[in-house]
Amino acid sequence: MDTSDQLIARKAKLEQLYVGKDIENIPKPAVVLDVSKARRHCSSMLAATKALGVGFRPHIKTHKTVELTKMQIGDDASDVKLVVSTVAEIEHILPLLKHLKKEGRRINVLYGLPLPASQVDRVAEIACQLGPGSISFMLDHPSQIISLRRFFDAAGFPAEVFMKVDTGYHRAGLPPEALNAGGLVEAVTRLHLGGEAILVGLYSHSSLSYQGKSTREAMDNLSTEIRGCVDAVRYNHQHLPTPAFHLTISVGASPQVTSIQNFVQCDKQKNESADDLMGVIQDLSTEEVSGIKISVELHAGVYSVLDMQQLSTNSRSSMGRFDEEIAISVVAEVVSVYNDGERQNPEALVAVGTLGLGKEPCPSYDGWGIVGSLPALEKVGFERRLVVKRISQEHSILSWDTDDDNLIPHYPQGIPLEVGQAVRIYPNHACITGAMYDWYFVIDSSQSNSPTKVIDIWMRARGW
Repeated sequence: MDTSDQLIARKAKLEQLYVGKDIENIPKPAVVLDVSKARRHCSSMLAATKALGVGFRPHIKTHKTVELTKMQIGDDASDVKLVVSTVAEIEHILPLLKHLKKEGRRINVLYGLPLPASQVDRVAEIACQLGPGSISFMLDHPSQIISLRRFFDAAGFPAEVFMKVDTGYHRAGLPPEALNAGGLVEAVTRLHLGGEAILVGLYSHSSLSYQGKSTREAMDNLSTEIRGCVDAVRYNHQHLPTPAFHLTISVGASPQVTSIQNFVQCDKQKNESADDLMGVIQDLSTEEVSGIKISVELHAGVYSVLDMQQLSTNSRSSMGRFDEEIAISVVAEVVSVYNDGERQNPEALVAVGTLGLGKEPCPSYDGWGIVGSLPALEKVGFERRLVVKRISQEHSILSWDTDDDNLIPHYPQGIPLEVGQAVRIYPNHACITGAMYDWYFVIDSSQSNSPTKVIDIWMRARGW
């Protein structure tokens, strides 16, 4: 991984080369981030969690940048809580974390998968620079206790601990009734009472909501996930420290967490799902569970930029077109067009493929990305979409979306693209797409005179 000085020098060089240019005139394929959309999504989430009275822990794995991390945190949080998926992400934002600590903010970064022994020493070195309380780990197997003790020995202070609960997604964690498998809860409690760890909560990440189709489903999934963690407390309360112990339940995935924004919009969702979710959260704020005081913390990541998969869940009641909401797009060059009967249907070849877009499916259509609005189609009022229909390693085929029934009489016979033209493709999965690139070309679509001009370069964390 590059050092901070190397990244700063590289960023400065890229800014010199590209800031001020239109995205049509940058090397392609390239990933573009619209800061206006990202800022709006981050502000909406912070407002919603504040209005709902719950904690919030942003995940930075989608974008892996310092700049968007700042937006996710906001200006007012005295407690800065984050989730990462790689140690490289913590190293990348370490200067920001140190700065925030100097401002008097409390820093805590959760390593977002069950603690790998190979990363303990590396994380301990970071923790020593940030101080006690700066690092959290999640556990779901008693053998991970050894690594937790190693961290204590290396850092000289205890890590905070979340125990991972499986509330139905089956990616990681233990079922609520089996959280003490192998004596895990008892072992963590012993470390807590001995000062070698600090048990802070239960963590669940249920991406079942990714398959949802409505705001009600998203809110129901969030309620179910909270209840699953509450069940884990009830099943295991006798193994937890007492008396008057406090636990944080950290739950979420972007669709279900995004659904809380419905509560603070003008057209608030008045339905049983909304009432149920509000009731679950309010009950936990006023009642104890088996003698344990509970607080709720939400976590989410891709909400900050969105993608086609996220929009397919319809977790928010008011959303614009995909190219009005998704902050990330890939600029690619058209290298050939087949409009003269060469194929059964008109097609175009673009110079970006799996290694620049990813190959993640989306339930709302059959394709690997959707092309943004084209002037030639807007002039005639044609609304059918061009999609990435077939994809290979470094190139892909654009064609009309066969799942789109919005056909009108003046359906064009060919595809209105020319060789050399640039198109913007909105990805199915922003996390995977972003990982293909070292930096984002940043634009600001709110600038009406230059909505596609590069205004900044944001470097991404790379590696593990």
